[in-house]
Amino acid sequence: MQRGEIKNREAFLDKVAGQLGRNRRKDNVIRPKWKHQVQWKVLADLTENELVDVLEKQCEVIHTDFIRTTEKELDAKILQVLQAYGVKTALTSDDSRFSSFGLTNKYQDWKNSSDIDVFKWDIESPGQSRHLAEQADAGITFSDITLAESGTVVLFSSDGKGRSVSLLPSTYIAIIPKSSLVPRMSQAAREIHHQIESGGRISSCINFISGPSNSADIEMNLVVGVHGPIKAAYILVEDR
Repeated sequence: MQRGEIKNREAFLDKVAGQLGRNRRKDNVIRPKWKHQVQWKVLADLTENELVDVLEKQCEVIHTDFIRTTEKELDAKILQVLQAYGVKTALTSDDSRFSSFGLTNKYQDWKNSSDIDVFKWDIESPGQSRHLAEQADAGITFSDITLAESGTVVLFSSDGKGRSVSLLPSTYIAIIPKSSLVPRMSQAAREIHHQIESGGRISSCINFISGPSNSADIEMNLVVGVHGPIKAAYILVEDR
């Protein structure tokens, strides 16, 4: 993935300052310290296990199946979910965690036992991979950050971790390492901010996904699957 380039930033900021009736402030700019910062207090006193309970309860609200498992039983739980949804083809992102959690070695077993084909996103053939995503019954990714309060998985895009895997198939399965769990959006935003401040390479696209695609018209009639997957499952795994 190529590093992006910011263009016309100075001219834009100069114009904003001009509309405010002043010159640009470039030196000695200090971030304000707000007296009230309640965003850090919500769910802050909960333990990791209590955050898991919050996430599980929120999954009921967002029409998402929630499964708990251990690393040892992860492959069996994924297979159970695939079978329950009637999945015959699945596409995963190109993520080293599939290997480190011992999943890639199980794909052939799934094929032999349940006739389920699992494909991995091919960095060298993104067009073909997008076509696979369109045809696949399920897309499977790992969550990079997980927000307990809203039941949201956060995905940082890269060459092998594109949006198509979680968007185009009719079913989406998120594998959630327990260590990725945080209370809410505040902590995710702080993590992204820290990456930027440290000079790290931040993803050009960061997706916040809260269950299947939900839409509602002015009469508040819920329609599922208009803009994305119809079904979603979160599999929370006790990781190392």
